[in-house]
Amino acid sequence: MCKPNRRHDLARPAAELEWITRAQCREGDPDQLFVRGAAQRKAAALCRHCPVLTECGAYALDNRVEFGIWGGMTERQRRALLAAHPGVRWSERFTARHQR
Repeated sequence: MCKPNRRHDLARPAAELEWITRAQCREGDPDQLFVRGAAQRKAAALCRHCPVLTECGAYALDNRVEFGIWGGMTERQRRALLAAHPGVRWSERFTARHQR
């Protein structure tokens, strides 16, 4: 999802959130990404070919975004990752993976 939580963004440098300008969902209807039940699978499919899938998912995980589809992940998928890996800085983990 490309509409970050403003509460977390006030202290962030603009360059850190530059990825939002390249998000595939930036011009779509945000309500498409805030759905329940089986509709979440369809909503997550919108992210499949997004050029900033990783950045979006890391943002949502690092900021504990509770609602919506972010980085192709449902709310339940993000909660499971956070529970299984407490204390992880996802943006650092994903950056390290891409630098290998």
